[in-house]
Amino acid sequence: MIKKTSISSKILIAMMLGLLLGSVVNVFFSEVAWLQSYLVDGLFYVVGAAFVNALKMLVVPLVIFSLICGVCGIGDVSVLGRIGVKAFALYVLTTGMAIVLALLIAIIVAPGQGFERVASVNAFIPPPAPPLTDVLANIVPSNPIHAFAEGNMLQIIFFVIVFAIAMLMCGDIGRELNQLAEKLNEVMMKVVTLVMDVAPVGVFCLMAKTFSEQGFGLIVPMIGYFSVVIAALLLHAFGTLSLLLVLFAKLNPLVFIKKMRPAHIFAFSTASSNATIPVTLQVVEQRLGVNNATAAFTIPLGATVNMDGTAIMQGVATVFIANVYGIDLGLGDYATVVGMSILASIGTAGVPGVGLIMLAMVFNQVGLPAEGIGLILGVDRLLDMVRTAVNVTGDAAVTCIVARGENELDDAVFNDPEAGVIIDIELPHKHPLENSG
Repeated sequence: MIKKTSISSKILIAMMLGLLLGSVVNVFFSEVAWLQSYLVDGLFYVVGAAFVNALKMLVVPLVIFSLICGVCGIGDVSVLGRIGVKAFALYVLTTGMAIVLALLIAIIVAPGQGFERVASVNAFIPPPAPPLTDVLANIVPSNPIHAFAEGNMLQIIFFVIVFAIAMLMCGDIGRELNQLAEKLNEVMMKVVTLVMDVAPVGVFCLMAKTFSEQGFGLIVPMIGYFSVVIAALLLHAFGTLSLLLVLFAKLNPLVFIKKMRPAHIFAFSTASSNATIPVTLQVVEQRLGVNNATAAFTIPLGATVNMDGTAIMQGVATVFIANVYGIDLGLGDYATVVGMSILASIGTAGVPGVGLIMLAMVFNQVGLPAEGIGLILGVDRLLDMVRTAVNVTGDAAVTCIVARGENELDDAVFNDPEAGVIIDIELPHKHPLENSG
């Protein structure tokens, strides 16, 4: 019997091919105008952007229907509140651990010392950050339709939870609406499968365009900063989060990491936590065995407030820029960086490049020049891809821990290597007149 290739394996192969082709174009054909116009900025851009838009297209309806099913499935408002408090506390904990780990590694390695800064760097003018009071107040949407249209995840989560609680209070009417939501959620999961069918092509074009433009040449002068960020990201993903899974969920971290591969690939290629929500939900529920009632709440919340990878980048970048400009930071400054990184992650959209805006907020608090961010712009896109993968790993890890505490995690599914694997299925050919019933 010939073993079918899973869709995640095909996506991984496509990602590597795109990386290789993009690197070749960057090294040998970066000056060929027609190739850049028609291939890199043409075909690669159009297909890649369309694929990311297709993923984002799924997010709002999938979160709405899945969250309604989840809240109604829990059935008890007090249990919902308990899950929410647990998830939020764990997200804050993992973000805090990530930034402390990054600062410790950066202080020891001291990237940026002796760095020869060129006269001109990439310009970076950060937009003004909203005050935390406004961020907290705006969790409650003044216009839910606008929140849906803009994809504001915190506002969407708030409104849908309130709506689902009202459904629970409405008796028969609520149960009828819940049945409809379950059917629509099933259809949306099928739409996710359809999008994943074309994912190898989309991922290939995304990777090819990114590495056609970026290449590896930009990493060389920034090798110290780049290496420290990557080391801290990997140590957090494979060390800190794995330890938490073992201690609080009694799960094998190697199995967890292996089963997270589809979500990692999508996160890496799209560099967007929000765009990866449909795939993360599918992996957590079908591959890791978490009940939809828990996953539907914790995954969208995590994609919005949990930014472990971004916090790590902020910690290393702070030490790096301080060393480059010869500015000494004290213990109080580092404590400020930890606090600001945690607060800045709350309510910040999970979209590419948002980490730079958050970093500008941190720099302002500790007196570092915001223009120093221009030094790291060149390699930030590549690092953004890696830290997004770490972000979704943190989302899934916290979800598993919360599910274990609520007894909503199926160990049989978690330990089954074939659970939830999507493969290409060849349907048997049927005669046109043959009855399908």
